[in-house]
Amino acid sequence: MTNPALTLPLARIALVADRSPTVQSHVRVPLLLDALAERDGLVLDAYWVPTADAAEPGAVDGFDAVWLLPGSPYRNEAGALAAVRTARERGIPFLGTCGGFQHALLEYARHVCGLSRAAHAENDPQAAAEDLVIGRLACSLAGHEGAVRVTPGSLAESVIGAERLVERYQCSYGPDADHLDLLRAHGLRFTGEDGDGQARIVELPGHPFFLATLFQPELAGDGTRPHPVVRALASAAVRHASALPVA
Repeated sequence: MTNPALTLPLARIALVADRSPTVQSHVRVPLLLDALAERDGLVLDAYWVPTADAAEPGAVDGFDAVWLLPGSPYRNEAGALAAVRTARERGIPFLGTCGGFQHALLEYARHVCGLSRAAHAENDPQAAAEDLVIGRLACSLAGHEGAVRVTPGSLAESVIGAERLVERYQCSYGPDADHLDLLRAHGLRFTGEDGDGQARIVELPGHPFFLATLFQPELAGDGTRPHPVVRALASAAVRHASALPVA
């Protein structure tokens, strides 16, 4: 008898980043993909999409998930933002980590909140202060570990299964507090914060799966046990693929 699981379409995931052996998260991802397949039975067909390629129309169409990985400043900011926008508007499961979190907020500010001049301080250091949706952190989080409190009842809490966790960072930029209320007013939900109340997780209610973290869940442990956030993205990708008609 044929195993029904074997007839399911393969879930395809776009790994959007300018792949480099010097970026720790890029090196870790292949290990995580193997672990997802071996431990959880979540098999993903992964394609690395450089940000310059992501800027081309339709670059991430047809994928079952988009993961905007760390590695900013990206070579092509427009490509990173286009990947976020496509996933957001077309209901494609999306995860953004570190730079992916930052650019998810930047995309939303520009295309949903109407802040056409919204800027990222790393990409546009000459931008006016009032336009900086992503600014330089007062204290860099590069190499830092810190506790994150998760909002009960949120997607993040359901995925992580806990209301407190300790995570690793490799960033020096984060959301500007003065813009958070506008982002919230237009639908984003900030569902994780550090001990000082700074936003560390964001999600988009009503989307099949849209989650972004300033920390890097791909760096948790040694890569043999995928972080719950990474596992949740893989599960969402498989659900997305299973919902599509088989050609």
